[in-house]
Amino acid sequence: MFHSPEFSRRILFNRLGSGLDETIEATPAERAALAARLGIPEIETLTCRFRLTPSTNRSVLAEGYLAAKLTQVCVITSEPFKDVLAETFFLKFIPAEEMPEDEFDIDSIDLDGPDEVPHDGKALDIGEAAAEQLALMLDPYPRKPGVGLENAVDVAPAEGEEGAELSGEGPDGSRRPNPFSALSALKNGDRKE
Repeated sequence: MFHSPEFSRRILFNRLGSGLDETIEATPAERAALAARLGIPEIETLTCRFRLTPSTNRSVLAEGYLAAKLTQVCVITSEPFKDVLAETFFLKFIPAEEMPEDEFDIDSIDLDGPDEVPHDGKALDIGEAAAEQLALMLDPYPRKPGVGLENAVDVAPAEGEEGAELSGEGPDGSRRPNPFSALSALKNGDRKE
C-alpha cells in the first residue's frame, strides 16, 4: 500500500559529489503524523545524521545515527511511558528497478549486507529511510521500566514436580486443578474413558 511519506527529505544525486554529510530533524507536524503511522502516542524529538557515499551502479551507501525521544504504551500495564532510542545503522540505496521482485525470496537477499532501500534515480529520500529505521528500532512489546511479569514461570518443573508448584487457589477460594496433572496422566497411560 502506497503512502505519502510523513517525514520526507529528498537529497538530489547532484548534491552527493564524492560524499555528503547531512543531518535532518522532524518538525512537530511530521512527528505527529509519523507517531500515528507507527501506532505510538508521541514522538517528542527525531533527529538523524547521515554519511552518504556514492558506490557502483548508481547505488549509495548510507551510514546513519538516529536518536529519538518518544512515548510508548506498556504491554503489561497499558500505561504510557517515555523512552529514548539511539542507534547506528547502515543502508544501501539502490535503483528501484534493481530491487528483487519477490521481497521474500531468500536467494536474492544478502543477509550479511546492509538493508537495501529503493530510489527513483533522481534523489534519495533520507527522511523516509530514517522513519523506516525508527520503525525497526521500536520494541514490538514495550515494557515500562521496572514493570515485570511477577507470576511468570521462569523454569519448567522437573518430572514429578508438576502438581507441587502450579496448583493454587481459584478466585472463589477453591483449589484449582493442576493443568499438568492431565498431561502427566496421559504420559503415564492413565486415560479416563
